[in-house]
Amino acid sequence: MIVDDQALVRAGFRMVLDAEPDIEVVAELGDGQAALDALPGRGVDVVLMDIRMPRLDGIEATRRIVARGTPHRPVPKVLVLTTFDLDEYVYAALRAGAAGFLLKDAGPSELLAAIRAVHTGDAVVAPGPTRRLLDRFLPLIESPASDDDRSRLEVLTEREHEVLLAVGRGLNNTEIASSLFVAEATVKTHIGRILAKLGLRDRVQMVVLAYETGLVRVGDH
Repeated sequence: MIVDDQALVRAGFRMVLDAEPDIEVVAELGDGQAALDALPGRGVDVVLMDIRMPRLDGIEATRRIVARGTPHRPVPKVLVLTTFDLDEYVYAALRAGAAGFLLKDAGPSELLAAIRAVHTGDAVVAPGPTRRLLDRFLPLIESPASDDDRSRLEVLTEREHEVLLAVGRGLNNTEIASSLFVAEATVKTHIGRILAKLGLRDRVQMVVLAYETGLVRVGDH
């Protein structure tokens, strides 16, 4: 599903997607409320969601889509669309449950890779760009981490703590495995346990949490 209030943007994305044999565009909508109304029964796997739209913006629409999900009724993954200068509202959309974000001027290969990655549950579109986005906007939005924020991490083992830190710093699984001298499969296992223990949906939320708890600070490398 493509959700954007600019018809030309929707048409551009659709032209790229319709050329792919494994992707079907089932709907195009001009605002978040229309998207929510149209979702039931459509079998949508991924939503390309603009942020600034009339009636209902992409942040609230993302939040409501994610809230509909249950263990027995998964909801579509939301890929937020943003302009080149990284819209400050993308951070709020990631917190609302978006699986990642994509620049509106991304090329066809980036668009397709992002959609396929999000669909398979991989947030590979997220760590590096999300980290840069948080570096830029978190100081303007968030207050310092509280004791309650930090106490959330107490359920993690020492190794899980190390993996969360590495994810927060923008490393991918291969890089984490190399730095910790473990197999990549082991890293994936740790990430799965971290997600379960902390009640997080995906890797994007791991990055956000690493910042919000003060585990990773703006400018850390």
